[in-house]
Amino acid sequence: MQSAPAIQKLLDELERLPGIGPKSAQRVAYFILNQDKGQALRLADAIREVKDTVRFCSRCFNYAQDELCEICASPRRDTRMICVVSEPRDIPPIERTGAFDGLYHVLGGALSPMDGVGPEDLRIAELMARLGAEEVDEVVLATNPNIEGETTAAYLARLIKPLGVTVTRPASGLPVGGDLEFADEVTLGRAIEGRREV
Repeated sequence: MQSAPAIQKLLDELERLPGIGPKSAQRVAYFILNQDKGQALRLADAIREVKDTVRFCSRCFNYAQDELCEICASPRRDTRMICVVSEPRDIPPIERTGAFDGLYHVLGGALSPMDGVGPEDLRIAELMARLGAEEVDEVVLATNPNIEGETTAAYLARLIKPLGVTVTRPASGLPVGGDLEFADEVTLGRAIEGRREV
């Protein structure tokens, strides 16, 4: 059955979202259609606002609405510890554990030669510049426990260790091949607390 052009356009856009197939797109589209106009427009405004106002933190490359993200701007954070993650979405699960009170550095991906992603494609130079300019005692390499994440962690450890900075990796408890954003808070918290030196 053919949908009205406007509905089909909405379905097409929804299907572009990660984890949304045709059936899920249809459910979301019909949910939006059944909402009053005000609710639908609030969703549209929220999407527009986030695209207009959110940028990358100039220090750690987390999402921010100001020059610095809330974590980098906080005077309560331990500036001698930096947790390196692949993407901004990896920060909230770690924060929810309450096990880490340092700063972060977002690489913007992971090394993946098969996909053409090399060191120059990530924010590794920016990390090394931070380590040269800031007084850092420990770097926690919290990249995902999959092949790309392990490769990235090993590469970074080789670069950072000669600087005399302790390099650690979250302890066991995270499934190999998994993503940090899907780990439960207790497991992730224990992994951060039990991190080991690389």
